[in-house]
Amino acid sequence: MADKQPAKSKRRVKDPETFRERALKATEASDKPKRGTRFRRVPAPVGAITGPAVRVTAKVAGFKPFRLLGRVLFPGYFRNSLQELRLVAWPSWRESRRLTYAVLIFAIIFGALIALVDYGLDKVFKQVLLK
Repeated sequence: MADKQPAKSKRRVKDPETFRERALKATEASDKPKRGTRFRRVPAPVGAITGPAVRVTAKVAGFKPFRLLGRVLFPGYFRNSLQELRLVAWPSWRESRRLTYAVLIFAIIFGALIALVDYGLDKVFKQVLLK
């Protein structure tokens, strides 16, 4: 009888992340509250002047004047656009550079092909029409 060897299990390799998975991971990371990013620090001279006035106005009137001013100055389209831009998973510097080079090479090759076709058609039409 022949000894049966146990079947070797094939090693499983995880598929690389898709663009969608990377974007979802980035949005999940951005949904978590970040420490210290809720309020922007105002420079001391400006904060000393506007700080008390803003606090009193907010307590008395029940609203924040800068938020109201922002809503008036920036229509909904711009606010929504800024929110969407915060959700974008931007490419790395290396990937941006690589894609830029690809676009430049394609543009140079395509431009050379168009110039070659233009030159050829120019010669053909001069031969046909000027004879």
